[in-house]
Amino acid sequence: MISMLRRLEQDFPGSKMVVVFDAKGKTFRHDLYEEYKANRPPMPEDLACQIEPIHEIVKAMGLPLLTVTGVEADDVIGTLANEATSKGIDVVVSTGDKDMAQLVSDHVTLINTMTETRMDRDGVVEKFGVTPEQIVDYLALVGDKVDNIPGVNKCGPKTAVKWLQSYDNLDNVIEHADEIKGKIGEYLRDATETLPLSRELATIRTDVELDFGLEDLKLREQDDQQLLELFREYEFRSWIAELEEDESSSSSNARAGDETPKPETGEKDYSIITDQKELDQWLERLGAAELFAFDTETTSLRYMDAEIVGVSFAVKPGEAAYVPLGHDYMGAPEQLDRDQVLDQLKPLLENPDLAKVGQNLKYDKNVLANHGITLEGIAEDTMLESYVLNSVATRHDMDSLAMYYLGEKTTSFESIAGKGAKQLTFNQIDLEKAAPYAAEDADITLRLHQTLRPKLKETGKLAAVYEDIDLPLVPVLSRMEQRGTLISASTLRQHSQELAERMAELEKEAHEVAGETFNLGSTKQLQAIFYDKMGLPVIKKPQRARRQQRSRCFRNSPTNTNCRVILEHRSLSKLKSTYTDTLPELIHHRTGRVHTSYHQAVTATGRLSSSEPNLQNIPIRSEQGRRIRQAFIAPEGYKLVAADYSQIELRIMAHLSGDKGLLKAFEKGEDIHKATASEVFGVSLDDVSSDQRRSAKAINFGLIYGMSAFGLSRQLDVERKLAQEYIDRYFERYPGVLKYMDNIRKQAHDDGFVETLFGRRLYLPEINARNKQLQQAAERTAINAPMQGTAADIIKRAMVDVENWLLKEHADEARMTMQVHDELILEVKESALDKIRSGLEKRMSAAAELDVPLLVEAGVGDNWDEAH
Repeated sequence: MISMLRRLEQDFPGSKMVVVFDAKGKTFRHDLYEEYKANRPPMPEDLACQIEPIHEIVKAMGLPLLTVTGVEADDVIGTLANEATSKGIDVVVSTGDKDMAQLVSDHVTLINTMTETRMDRDGVVEKFGVTPEQIVDYLALVGDKVDNIPGVNKCGPKTAVKWLQSYDNLDNVIEHADEIKGKIGEYLRDATETLPLSRELATIRTDVELDFGLEDLKLREQDDQQLLELFREYEFRSWIAELEEDESSSSSNARAGDETPKPETGEKDYSIITDQKELDQWLERLGAAELFAFDTETTSLRYMDAEIVGVSFAVKPGEAAYVPLGHDYMGAPEQLDRDQVLDQLKPLLENPDLAKVGQNLKYDKNVLANHGITLEGIAEDTMLESYVLNSVATRHDMDSLAMYYLGEKTTSFESIAGKGAKQLTFNQIDLEKAAPYAAEDADITLRLHQTLRPKLKETGKLAAVYEDIDLPLVPVLSRMEQRGTLISASTLRQHSQELAERMAELEKEAHEVAGETFNLGSTKQLQAIFYDKMGLPVIKKPQRARRQQRSRCFRNSPTNTNCRVILEHRSLSKLKSTYTDTLPELIHHRTGRVHTSYHQAVTATGRLSSSEPNLQNIPIRSEQGRRIRQAFIAPEGYKLVAADYSQIELRIMAHLSGDKGLLKAFEKGEDIHKATASEVFGVSLDDVSSDQRRSAKAINFGLIYGMSAFGLSRQLDVERKLAQEYIDRYFERYPGVLKYMDNIRKQAHDDGFVETLFGRRLYLPEINARNKQLQQAAERTAINAPMQGTAADIIKRAMVDVENWLLKEHADEARMTMQVHDELILEVKESALDKIRSGLEKRMSAAAELDVPLLVEAGVGDNWDEAH
């Protein structure tokens, strides 16, 4: 609503505006017809509660707000429009209401800001088929079920238009009712007595007695302070930034003519430190502070290559400092010596008792390591505070958080560095631009922490999730990233060559089937082959139809051959470009190892993700994927140990649901898929076939992801009815699972979120969406998220415990190098294999107390594939 008003102000600058709302209570139309609007349901509560805030904001915007008892808002608008027309003043009515078309004239135009459409006289005729003068009669004939205006039974828009085109107006239609043949004529004649009432109910009054007239319209006088408070209360963040910017600009202009300017309350005090004495004063402040915000500016986002260009600090909101150390553009001012400054900072940064807060401090820790500094005392991280508070509310970069939580638009990097190929690195940016940007980073970080930390403390168990799981993981991941992992470039190059040869064979086969050469990687050329040449039917519907088309493609010879060839070709092409060609290029020149980046604030459920390379997406089931894992190798004298949680999500399901059948199967150490097959297919454990076990596995994992009978039927390649029977039988045998799913859906609808075993929350914004597909998708997420999130929490807890154990007792014998899904990979000295493997399994199994055993399986090998 407010956005629409602001849009109108932009589109009609300088114009005067009135906002009209319906008053509470009945109107004169209820006196005319007691059943008027009797069928209309009450306004939904979540909409009704917004009316008063809208009124407050409209008034603060300086706009007249009219509510007149006894009439509707349409009548007030009609009266004002009529007054303006009589004085030759053009009027724009912003509405989506069809009834308003009767007001359109040479001076009155309708505009719908939702659809960005305007309607003049010609527009009315084009849309309704009648003129504005005929709209009331049109509405009377058609009637209105929502407003309970009777109209003529079975008379739709086409019939009404036909009658009005033939007889011009309602009175003439009534007069000639006997000429209308058929059943519709009977309906018309039955309605002749009520049609005058219908017309009166549909007519917008233009003669309402108002205490407000056009002469009372003045240019708006906006109350910026009141509006700012309201925008902050209702979290209109981008508009907050605009108002604050306008206020700042106005204040700056006012101060420009003042010989003795006075600092404003809340004015930012950012300083550039290029003097040793000033640096000493700041170092003293940092050493005495309970907590200080810290940030680095560097030459690269790649932590292994990044060098420090400057550092910034903040100890209280609104005050921050930037120490430039490596700006080397032509004409750059003299700066303090980087090595000397870092030597002075080293005792502060390495002191675990000095608390620091930062935005993604893992990156800063890695960069400082390049300069021989081990960052300790990571007490808070605003990226993680935001992520734990609500993983789906916003992105978790600093600019997004500043806008979302502080309502403040920060200086973007692109605004000072440029874009694209010409973008400058930070050392090349003019200090006059770089310093405020860098100081703002520290200031905003501190302010974000002061906003987010209290929210965490007051929301469920989120403070514990942050303090015990996510924050302690920061130094663990940092050390893993710095260690990197060893890969065999020669193995990958050989594999890449073999992939290229196989792709060439597939390409040749595809060309032979098609009878011509074409580029298998070109969507346009593939369309020409499949649709134009081979006659595959075109389906323009979305995903489901595309899946059906792929299914037909495989059944349809000769297209089935080319489908198979192209899918295999694309799969191999992706492996080649993403891994076998790329991984050797990621080997770092200084370490000879590959250093991935682990991301803690990307997935909604708490799982870690990784990039450059993305370890999570390396396929494991295909032979080609396993070949890639064979390139991840142990250094000489070491072995790789890969420890994996066995069926962790199913075990979590057993714990959360408390289902006796599942609990019993896990307690007895049974093969859970065989046990499920035995129950669902009604056979003994010994008689379960491999196909039945495979089907049971699909059922087990499918149901915890909220899979429907339709989805299961496709996965098992059985009839939907049979798939539903499997599901029904599963729930008969495991009723606790069904009860859990029903309860978690209800909880999600009631609370808007679900929780992991440890209290991590996943909010579900679309759980009560009107769109059923969105709502059902949210329900599926609600079922799975507690399991997937709990599994993520468990392995994070295990990582922290394992890392601390290794550092304390086996620092020279083993090191954790990778985490992928539910698996930890370590490099272990051959002489220490038995004790490390045993200790690893023990600690991972103890990462959570469930009602079923947490089983960990650890393998050993010279490469990742062997160890898995």
